[in-house]
Amino acid sequence: MADRLRQMRAYLAVCDARSFSEASRRLGVAPSVVTRLVGALEADLGVVLLQRTTRAIALTDPGARFLERCRPILAQVEEAELAAQQERGVPRGRLTVSAPLLFGRMHLAPLVSDFLGLYPDVQVELGLTDRIVNLIEEGVDVALRIGRLADSGLIARRLGSTRRILVASPSYLEGREAPARPEDLSQHRLIVFHTAAPEREWRFADPERGMISVQLAPRFSTNSADAAIDHALRGGGIASVFRYQVAGALRDGTLIEILRGHASDEIPVQAIFPTNRLLSNKVRAFLDLVEDHAWQW
Repeated sequence: MADRLRQMRAYLAVCDARSFSEASRRLGVAPSVVTRLVGALEADLGVVLLQRTTRAIALTDPGARFLERCRPILAQVEEAELAAQQERGVPRGRLTVSAPLLFGRMHLAPLVSDFLGLYPDVQVELGLTDRIVNLIEEGVDVALRIGRLADSGLIARRLGSTRRILVASPSYLEGREAPARPEDLSQHRLIVFHTAAPEREWRFADPERGMISVQLAPRFSTNSADAAIDHALRGGGIASVFRYQVAGALRDGTLIEILRGHASDEIPVQAIFPTNRLLSNKVRAFLDLVEDHAWQW
């Protein structure tokens, strides 16, 4: 039974990574071991699970059906193991974390270093991407997301909050009248940062008039927060960004917040995890560490 579980884990890792070498890295074993385990599984089952070429692998129909049944079985085994490990109370094992690119680079990566120093028996894989990952399919233990969640199939823990603000450099504002109302933005060069579909409007809260929408005609639009912020720092115009993304620039005065009286509502920063997984000690310990630093956002 132990050999079959090892074979199934190797097979699942190859399917998730779409690579034998990457699967071996995730499992912490030699590539030849993964190849042997998957080959033994196919021989025991008497079917071909994976089509292999020099450049890629693909699931066969039996392989896809086996993967569908294999995943929940391994999840239940992992949950049972985690439940037993919790009795010892020591975080250990592999922890896979996903986070937005800039947020992860600025705030999460340093905390991962601290976490690894506190818990030497934990191995962390940190994936930074602005796309929405599928936690179950990609084997992610916990993901940090900014904004309100629409997926009811996930469990969320609020860690803190941030806010969208408008910023511009002193060089851009020099010789220009800073906007006093949202409508004044039409007279300025605008920088739009978006993670999915390009934004068509910015919304503002006005103490007297309620919510105000401003239609956008951006001079520069990008899906890279780094590019948007860099352009603003160079005097390119007014950018809408998350507060945590420019905290350092605001402190040193290289960027200035404008229209502060029309700031947006607080946006939650949340940790999410699949409902079919036990919240292990390593996840709890990691989230506690992150939450302790949420004031920085």
